[in-house]
Amino acid sequence: MSQVKVVGVSKALPAHSRTTADIIPFVNLWLSEQEDRFRRKVVKIFEGAGVDKRYGIMNIDEVFNTTSFEDKNAIYVREVKKLGANCLTKALTKSKWDASSLDYIITVSCTGIMIPSLDAYLINELGLKQDVVRLPVTEMGCAAGVSGLIYASHFLKHNPGKRAAVVAVESPTATFQLNDYSMANMVSAAIFGDGAACVLLSSNPDDNGPKILGEEMYHFPNATHMMGFDLRNTGLKMILDPSVPEVIATHFPKIVHPFLEKHNSSIEKVDHLIFHPGGRKIVQTVEDLFGKLGKQINDTREVLRKYGNMSSCTVLYVLEQFLDKNIEEGEQGLILSFGPGFSAQRVLIEW
Repeated sequence: MSQVKVVGVSKALPAHSRTTADIIPFVNLWLSEQEDRFRRKVVKIFEGAGVDKRYGIMNIDEVFNTTSFEDKNAIYVREVKKLGANCLTKALTKSKWDASSLDYIITVSCTGIMIPSLDAYLINELGLKQDVVRLPVTEMGCAAGVSGLIYASHFLKHNPGKRAAVVAVESPTATFQLNDYSMANMVSAAIFGDGAACVLLSSNPDDNGPKILGEEMYHFPNATHMMGFDLRNTGLKMILDPSVPEVIATHFPKIVHPFLEKHNSSIEKVDHLIFHPGGRKIVQTVEDLFGKLGKQINDTREVLRKYGNMSSCTVLYVLEQFLDKNIEEGEQGLILSFGPGFSAQRVLIEW
């Protein structure tokens, strides 16, 4: 089997952005007819979410006024095409690859609906070759960016001398429910933002980057109710079970240790933790668990602070931070994310 390498990562951000301090007056106005105690609680959730700033495909007035699924999804379709083309172009330029050298394109998104999927538009926009293999990954939520890496790795391992791109574009803003006053909607509004990322991978020996030592998915039994979306007339309504951090903590040893052992590694050998910033509570839970093992996830916390949780592409922002560092040969990194299913996706890399 071929050796697969992670060659590069690039990101693209939407045109609109606001700090959390800028958003709170809009939240107060939105909740002005709710009980004052509830409104104050929601404001505290925003202030304590660990997110300083976020980006969006809509300006803030549109976010708090656009209610129909049709209108929000039309904006989603228009903007994800731009963001996808932007981050893929940046990645190709950075790695000095021609678009026509791509053999496999995986697009990842769960926050809107478009058929044909994004990859079809990118083939035309960037001039990808006519026999490029395409795979849209749609209903895997926050874990889907790592899922894309796993699918690309499987393809490349069995196809030497090939190149792949994983393009993740998400707009949780397009799923915001104006008339939903559930805690799940409040928490998701406080932590989510929009963004896009592209990862280039290769089984060509001439391409350089950290190599993938192994990849695997872990499925939590009977946990489909914990995370996802309900499709309503007003769009995609967030499902977010408050027990998620506790369930992660319970399964954590099974998620980490057997996977590393399978690939002749251990948590002691892992130098870098490339963890998806799901939200303040999940980050705190995983930070405590890794902290007991002598590891830290400062880069994860920093990405959450600067961008919020952008669903599937967020962990790829964390990966980009590590690829931009001068990491010594032989050091290992563990990429980890959680998503609907409920599942954990893991990829072990070595520089």
